[in-house]
Amino acid sequence: MTSQSTLTESSLLPDDAVFRHTVRAGDPFIYEIKAGQTVRILDLKGNQAVDTLFYSAADPLERYSSVDTIREQRNIYLTTGTRLISNEGRAMLEITADTCGRHDTLGGACASESNMVRYALDKKFMHSCRDSFLLAIADCQHGPAALREAGGLSKRDITSNINFFMNVPVTPEGRLTFEDGISHAGKYVELKALMDVMILISNCPQLNNPCNAYNPTPVEVLIWE
Repeated sequence: MTSQSTLTESSLLPDDAVFRHTVRAGDPFIYEIKAGQTVRILDLKGNQAVDTLFYSAADPLERYSSVDTIREQRNIYLTTGTRLISNEGRAMLEITADTCGRHDTLGGACASESNMVRYALDKKFMHSCRDSFLLAIADCQHGPAALREAGGLSKRDITSNINFFMNVPVTPEGRLTFEDGISHAGKYVELKALMDVMILISNCPQLNNPCNAYNPTPVEVLIWE
């Protein structure tokens, strides 16, 4: 599995975006992206981890699969040219621009349990990305009709996520480490939707991880036709 990255800038202008929204540190975000649209996740301050999941808007049971994406790409990191593959083997989105260089697929989302195990017993009750995901799916008014008709999502639908901008190197022994971030203010990643998808974000609130310099910050989401 290679860690090679590809830096690619976008020609899209923020003023031309049809949607712009700032996601505060620790907040969730859920939105539908139509096939052919491009979504940009912009790291406003630098080194902010953006935990992200994608679901088919037509059938939320089809969703981003880290296993299938890693296998098809033969790469544990995501960058320009990566296609995000669903659990049904279909391409959901493609990364078309990336000024950060690589994005994590293995570190997962922080949770009360992992806060306790990784950091300290008294960290268990700190806010986490899993909490944010659950808060977002509890209110799916901004999600696709298929999601609302299916009764929404549940805990079991929170699967292995992408950590955009997060630096999780793999040691020669095959272990994961959480290191200082490699992103900077103004870095971004852009993805073109290849089907109608729902994006679910937790803008990570983690205060105990060097990936964000122990300082969670806002990010911006932009969408173009």
